[in-house]
Order: sequence, then C-alpha cells, then structure tokens
Amino acid sequence: MTYEYENLYRSQGFAAVCGVDEAGRGPLAGPVFAAAVILPDGLENIGLNDSKKLTEKKRDALFDIITEKAVAWCVASADEKEIDELNILNATFLAMKRAVDGLAVRPDLALIDGNRRPGTGIREETIVKGDAKSISIAAASILAKVSRDRYMLELDKKYPEYCFAKHKGYPTALHYEMIKKYGVSPVHRLSFLKTLDKH
Repeated sequence: MTYEYENLYRSQGFAAVCGVDEAGRGPLAGPVFAAAVILPDGLENIGLNDSKKLTEKKRDALFDIITEKAVAWCVASADEKEIDELNILNATFLAMKRAVDGLAVRPDLALIDGNRRPGTGIREETIVKGDAKSISIAAASILAKVSRDRYMLELDKKYPEYCFAKHKGYPTALHYEMIKKYGVSPVHRLSFLKTLDKH
C-alpha cells in the first residue's frame, strides 16, 4: 500500500488529499458510517489494507495509529431513519459529506472508494476498489469499519435480544431469526425489511 494516488494529485497541486470510505451499507440495522482521512507521508509500512482483509485485532491497532498520526480525520454517520428517508446510496453520500466537512484541515481533493461521487463540495476522484489501492482510502475504511463495529456493540447492550455483537446488523440467518422472534427494533432499517417475508 503506497501513496501512488496521493502523490499523483499532490504533483498536480492538490496539497491536502483525503481518502473517503464507508462501512455498513448492507446491514439491516444501525447507521451507515463514513470516514475521511488526510495522512502524513511515511505511513507505508504500518500494514494498512482494505479493512475487510484485516482481523478485528489488527483493525483496532491500526485505528489507534491512524487517529494518532493523521494530519486530520473524521468519522461521521447517517442513521437508520435517514437511510429509510433518503435511500442507502444517498445516506452514504450524506455520511461521506459529513466526514469531509468534519475534517480539521480542509482538503483540496477527496479520493472516494467506488465509482460514484458523493458531492462533498470539493474536487472528487473515484477509485474502484480504492481501499486496496490508495493508502488514504484504506485508512478511511479502517476508521469507518471499527467505528461502526464499536457502535453496534453499544447497540447490543441496548437491544441484547438481537445479538448485534455477533452479526453487527448484517443479514445473517441468526439476525433474521431474532427479528422474527422479537419484531423490528427502533434501530432497524425499515426500507431493508420490506422483503422479510421471503425469509
């Protein structure tokens, strides 16, 4: 994982380049999270990678390193009600915009994971599979994933009957079973549960 993309745009005059990624588009419950990160040079060798390829322990360790060493970072979210109101794509874009807006340093350019521009108000460049190609996006993917997982552990304490600690809200057999048993909670995405009768 290198600064290839960051250096490319810096050489074009974009001084502050941030990476942006999301976590939690697929779950049936809880918010979608997004993170924006501006990294300093020299973090190539700390083991950054797409958050999905790392163990939970490694993600937690990298979370601390990234938040300590980043030039600026911000994690934001859009909750289940905003997801139901706006749809998941637009809610994800909203979370991304909130993350960029929350950075202590205003970036000149945002590298976005995927192929859709969220409309953050600054220059945006999309990179498909960016969390495996751009070190800044990889860092953002870790911050978003760890933050969402920790949030779901808090929801697990509030709604223990749904076993959120085990599935983090994703559509597993256990999760569907708990919804059938206990009904829908206040943190479920109603727009995602319209097809529940098929399970």
